Amino acid sequence: MTMGPGTEVWEKFGHDAIWVHDALAGTDWVYNYGMFDFNQEHFFSNFILGTMWYWMAADLDAAYTLQLYREDHRSVWVQELNLTPRQRADLRDFLVCNQMPKNRFYHYDYYLDNCTTRVRDALDRVLDGQLKAQTQDVPTHSTYRTHTRRAMSGDPLLYTALEFILGRPVDRPLSAWQEMFLPLQMRDHIRRVKVRDEQGNLVPLVKTDITLYQGSDGGVPDRPPTWWPWYLLIGLAGGGVFAWLGTRTPAARRWRVLFGILAVPWTFLLGAAGCFLLWGELFTNHVAIYHNENLLHFSPLALPLVILIPWALRGKPWAARAARWLAAAVLLIGLAGLLLKILPSFYQSNWDMIAWTLPTNLGLAWGVWRMRGKKCRVAVADDGAPPADRAPLRPGYQS
Repeated sequence: MTMGPGTEVWEKFGHDAIWVHDALAGTDWVYNYGMFDFNQEHFFSNFILGTMWYWMAADLDAAYTLQLYREDHRSVWVQELNLTPRQRADLRDFLVCNQMPKNRFYHYDYYLDNCTTRVRDALDRVLDGQLKAQTQDVPTHSTYRTHTRRAMSGDPLLYTALEFILGRPVDRPLSAWQEMFLPLQMRDHIRRVKVRDEQGNLVPLVKTDITLYQGSDGGVPDRPPTWWPWYLLIGLAGGGVFAWLGTRTPAARRWRVLFGILAVPWTFLLGAAGCFLLWGELFTNHVAIYHNENLLHFSPLALPLVILIPWALRGKPWAARAARWLAAAVLLIGLAGLLLKILPSFYQSNWDMIAWTLPTNLGLAWGVWRMRGKKCRVAVADDGAPPADRAPLRPGYQS
């Protein structure tokens, strides 16, 4: 069974299950992998660390399962498979064993070990590797990132968060075998697979293909959006504001205050985001976020600017000097991240993040170098004469 995408975030990729119809026993078991509960113990901490426990569950009523998806207006397709009697029995026994309490739990990975890869692997197991053999060398010209962009295109904030957090591993081209981490892609790929029957003849793996219910598509487009021009526009606007305010800081206090109000959150975002990427690389099991080139654009070096910029705007020379060099360092690291794109090993598709951060950091660096703290007033004696410790004006010069 293949279910189309839904409206919730975790439903955007769709879902699938294995329906075992036993005419002799009069049963219709539906086996679902990828079950979870927000209320389970330590769910969010396990989610952050990449140690999430999901499980497999079995439902005796296939009609009830179908009704649940009909109520959510999610499409349901059923593909009857050309399995031999031995393969059918092996699949049934394997699923029954999997639903036992000691076997049902597993560590979930949204790309490598999810509800669909578990179904794919179960089928390949009873097919003695025929499914993998026919799909592992078939190119698809897609990546984990392209499919993620497609699914999350309806939520710009979540789209941006995933563009930031997903690293280089999700940009490798996928084979058809790997692309079967998605339910609809698996539905399509197995239509082209042929297997040996009891007589050794090649027959299609899919015997019948039926649409039980045609719902909405969940708002998921066929192709990922092209949003880097919008990120570039935002980056140019942010950088332009920083550059302009930096030149205005000597003029009036209000410009210094506004520059600080905007610069402090931005530098905190850059620095904290960079620290988060480092922590994720070192201390979590999320393989998809490893080797993240966004670390060159969200630099932890920006974090001290949260303190240095306000002090510099208050007229502290030491803070101004440190802020200038740190802002320049953040910019230069980002430029290096752009130039490194010419190397084959730097293949991460993070142009959205580059388009956003690089012009913003350029404007920030310009503004920090041009900014000045509050002016110091010159002391004047009551009679209008300059203080005694000041040198007298030379003849012929006017004050």
